[in-house]
Amino acid sequence: MIGNNLISIRSEIGEASRRFNRDLEDVQLLAVSKTRPIVDIMTAVEYGQYSFGESYLQEAIEKIRALESYSLEWHFIGSLQSNKTRLIACHFDWVESLDSLKYAQHLNRQRPTSLAPLNVCIQVNISEEPQKAGVSLVELQSLINEVLELPRLRLRGLMTLPARCSDFVEQRNAFHKLSVVYKELQDSGIVLDTLSMGMTNDMVAAIAEGATLVRVGTGIFGQRLNN
Repeated sequence: MIGNNLISIRSEIGEASRRFNRDLEDVQLLAVSKTRPIVDIMTAVEYGQYSFGESYLQEAIEKIRALESYSLEWHFIGSLQSNKTRLIACHFDWVESLDSLKYAQHLNRQRPTSLAPLNVCIQVNISEEPQKAGVSLVELQSLINEVLELPRLRLRGLMTLPARCSDFVEQRNAFHKLSVVYKELQDSGIVLDTLSMGMTNDMVAAIAEGATLVRVGTGIFGQRLNN
């Protein structure tokens, strides 16, 4: 099932890329493997998937250690907490959910010098949902400026989780807001190459609006397992 799902998702990404005049190479697939057992990840690897997203730290550390011989790329996509940043800084290649200077400073200080700088995306609360993590557009530039000063972090781009919606036009409207900001930042001279947005049910709209990375869990692994 996982192999067939990966083939189907990649085909859908390709079709969306062609439909909206995107280069296929510009849209990367992140397999969201949180709650999934190691055997599922290994199956995905057999089908050529090497980038995985995790939210639950202890579960993720076990997977990373068990699969360290596979040279996989690990993205932390969950909520940051002060008592988690050291392990995240030591074990992950990416953090996509950075939303405060405090956590940026923790990650910068705790990133081992033996490793390359930690790739980070700033999470933006594009739908302005009070219960959701992420900085507002008003706060974004200030945090970007601060992160750029931290030598053990490498700012790669922006990430968002807009309010859930089934209407394609509304999905595009939400992603368009961040896409415009992303392009404005690039035009201002800030080097960014990652716009992480879109999941199983809205990735086509995200690709239409310029996503360079889509995060797919259910579409690859099936319904989420209880953690």
